[in-house]
Amino acid sequence: MSAEPVTTDPAAAAEAAVGHDPHATSTGLSHTKLAMWVFLGSECLLFGGLVSTYLLYATRGNGRTLPAEVFDIPFTSVSSFVLLMSSLTMVLALSAVSRGEPESGRAWLLATALLGGVFLGGQVYEFTAFVREGVGFTTSPASSAFFTLTGFHGVHVALGIVMLMSLFVRSVKGNLTKKNSETVEIIGLYWHFVDIVWIFIFTVIYLIPVD
Repeated sequence: MSAEPVTTDPAAAAEAAVGHDPHATSTGLSHTKLAMWVFLGSECLLFGGLVSTYLLYATRGNGRTLPAEVFDIPFTSVSSFVLLMSSLTMVLALSAVSRGEPESGRAWLLATALLGGVFLGGQVYEFTAFVREGVGFTTSPASSAFFTLTGFHGVHVALGIVMLMSLFVRSVKGNLTKKNSETVEIIGLYWHFVDIVWIFIFTVIYLIPVD
């Protein structure tokens, strides 16, 4: 019995490891999915810096009302639950598209976008209530840090909604099928990241008192 030849070419070995997929990297992930993971890693650094900045300035109100003094924990808890539920509908959307059920996939994509919109509406209401209480973006270092952190997160949610609606439109046109369901998976990674970041922000900023 002759032994199989052993290749010493790293490129050939990597290709064999990923099943000869020309779109895959040596990690076994596609280039697009790997790029999304790298992007999300950089986003972790961004939000880590914003959260750290808020914690540093949380008590610096310059004699004005602090954001923590006007938090409406029950209302924000409901908004957080709505956003958390959108992760479930995102999973259901990916599952439906992967099974080749476009109508069900569109319904869950739309539900995810609507839940994200409800969360954004709640955030706008909260910001408006804060301003009425005398806590604006330039009121104090603490309020500036708070609005920057939560505002950046809100922008990410809005971008996620745009991505979801683009998937919905693609599905309506028949361009989102079982074969390219990875596109839904990649957008899902972004959406889950946004949800997880908010749970972290809500826990650290809203629930843990800062002395």
